Amino acid sequence: MMKRFKEYSPDQLLLMPLNLNDWLEDGHLAHFIRDVVGELDLSAIYDDYHFKRGGQPAYDPQMMVSLLLYGYCVGIASSPKIEQASYEQVPFRVLAANQHPDHDTICTFRWRHLEALAELFVQVLQLCQQAGLVKLGHVALDGTKVQANASRHKAMSYGRMKQEIARLEGEVEELLTGAEAIDTEEDALYGAGNRGDELPEELRFRQPRLTPF
Repeated sequence: MMKRFKEYSPDQLLLMPLNLNDWLEDGHLAHFIRDVVGELDLSAIYDDYHFKRGGQPAYDPQMMVSLLLYGYCVGIASSPKIEQASYEQVPFRVLAANQHPDHDTICTFRWRHLEALAELFVQVLQLCQQAGLVKLGHVALDGTKVQANASRHKAMSYGRMKQEIARLEGEVEELLTGAEAIDTEEDALYGAGNRGDELPEELRFRQPRLTPF
């Protein structure tokens, strides 16, 4: 009996959706992150840029914040891994609008705007708490619904809210400092400027790969 398999054509040209947003289903975490970051006040970051004539334009802070926040939510804090994901993972590619900031750029952005990022991330986590979310990606949240005008008659007391804000601030600080430690460790392991997943020169292109050693 003849064996039949589904057609397999790795070199076949595909017509992908023209709108990057259509690459992900409605309700995907990446859509949520993009929408929330789009509503945040990023002026502290934007105002920090002073461009010189002839200089290369920087990546939009809204995109960079979205990439970092999404990466931390799904457990990817390493700058090289975020760069790699902008090529290989659809959610990152959607958030980056098909751009690919290198890991040095990502690391520098995080270091340069560490304080502003911490405040922004806490705001996002608080918004999620107010919506009653239990977690955001891999980041655990308190499931108690927070009321903006909380009192002892509401879901969470003022004292409890202060405790939760402090807890969220600690969690965000741990995320950011942990990411810096990971980048330092990977630089020592792979060498500055390398991601660690680069193929040897002789294997990067098709013809050398097919040549017997």
